[in-house]
Amino acid sequence: MNVVIDQDKCVGAGQCVLLAPDVFDQRDEDGIVVLLQENPPEQLHEDIRQAARVCPALAIQLDDS
Repeated sequence: MNVVIDQDKCVGAGQCVLLAPDVFDQRDEDGIVVLLQENPPEQLHEDIRQAARVCPALAIQLDDS
């Protein structure tokens, strides 16, 4: 799985960080998402999928190929 974030879309809701803290973080100054792992291990994939589903700004894109 390849994870791509669009920081321009991010509204800083933080749901991704709550669901997958090993993959996502937030900038201290404005709460915008920071990607920690572009290609996370398989055991994190379901948490990442859930984070992408609940993102209110649809700022997380996943490529499962």
